[in-house]
This record gives sequence, structure tokens and C-alpha cells, in this order.
Amino acid sequence: MTALDDAPKTTSANGADLPNVLDENVVVGYQAERGSKEPLDMGGDARLRSGTIIYTGSRIGNGLTTGHNVIVREDCEIGEDVSIWANTVVDYGVRIGDRVKIHTNCYISQFTVIEDDAFMAPGVNCANDLYPGNDESADVMAGPHIGKGAQIGVGVTLLPYVKIGAGAIIGSGAVVTKDIPAGMVAVGNPARVTKAVADLVPISTRDDIRPPSSSDHADTQNGNPSND
Repeated sequence: MTALDDAPKTTSANGADLPNVLDENVVVGYQAERGSKEPLDMGGDARLRSGTIIYTGSRIGNGLTTGHNVIVREDCEIGEDVSIWANTVVDYGVRIGDRVKIHTNCYISQFTVIEDDAFMAPGVNCANDLYPGNDESADVMAGPHIGKGAQIGVGVTLLPYVKIGAGAIIGSGAVVTKDIPAGMVAVGNPARVTKAVADLVPISTRDDIRPPSSSDHADTQNGNPSND
């Protein structure tokens, strides 16, 4: 399915049509060669940008938004109002809750679980294989489990089986090798817990925040980032 005129529609609970908006060069229902042979079950009110490919065999709720060149493989379950941004791959067998935001250039490995309201910044990578190339390891592959409302920073690597607790924050560049409790902040390689999220300095009281000025915006729009 590659044209706007072919965009599928579903009907909401109150009977209103929810049309999908697809760019050209979008493929909805690419036939998977493995796993489930079921058709794609996709809701309405989607916005799919060019280069997006969504395989058969997945169930996707209303309101999916994709950036360019997003791939969603087969046998996934994706909730309502999920955003997946440019150049991200969601591999097969992934479970994603409602209102999840996955930023650009992320890899979501097979059998990863992401609960409601979680956020993944650019460049997050998930692993799922303890000993790549080992047949026994392949039989027990499992990605990380990311709890409700957790926030994963830029360039974080999440190793197989780790659990990120609800509301936890993982600092940029961390490599998470062990479970992180709910509501905690973890940073570093390997990631270690440093404090509770509740103990973070409020944005309003930090002395290192410099809101962009109107001149910064003008310079950026003119292709001249500020050097201040």
C-alpha cells in the first residue's frame, strides 16, 4: 500500500472514521517471511512518512506516527498514540504500550517490552542475545523490559534481560547491564544508580540553563548556529 488514496480507515468507538495519512513510498502490509502469517491489524488516525515499512502479522492501535525510513517488523503489538521517528527499526516480537515515544536512529531488538508513556531518546540500542551466534542463546533471546514512564537518554545501550523500573531515568551514553529500580537515576558504563528521580535538581533552580534567545532562533533559521 503506497498511495494516500489507499490509506486504510478504521472506525472509533463513537462511530467516527479515523483516516490514515500516508506519504508516497510507504508500504503497509509487507509480507513477512517468518513468524505469523496473519494480516496486519492496524488502527486509524496514523501519519506514516515516506520510507516507512510495516510488516504483516502485527497489531497496531490508533494514532501511530512515524518519521522517514521507519521499519516495524512482524508479530509486534503496538498501543495507541505511539510515535516512532526517523531511521528507527522495531524488530519482530516487540511489545509497545500506549503513548510511547521512540526517537530517531534507535534499534528495538526482538522481544523487547516498552510499557506505557516511556521515552527513548535518539540512538538508543537494545540487545537481546547473550552469546550471539550460539544456538542455545538464540533459543532464549529476550530484549530489555522498559517500565512505564521510564526515560532513556541519548545513545544508551540496554543489554538483554535488563529491567528498567517505572519512572527511572537512564543518563546519556550509559550501558545498562543490570536492573535499575523504579524511580531511580542511573548513569555510566556500566550504569550505576546515583540518586532518586525525586532528588534531581528542579529545572527552575538550575544555574546552567540558558534558554535560547530570539537571536539564537534567527541565526539557526538562517543556517548560522550561534557560537556564543
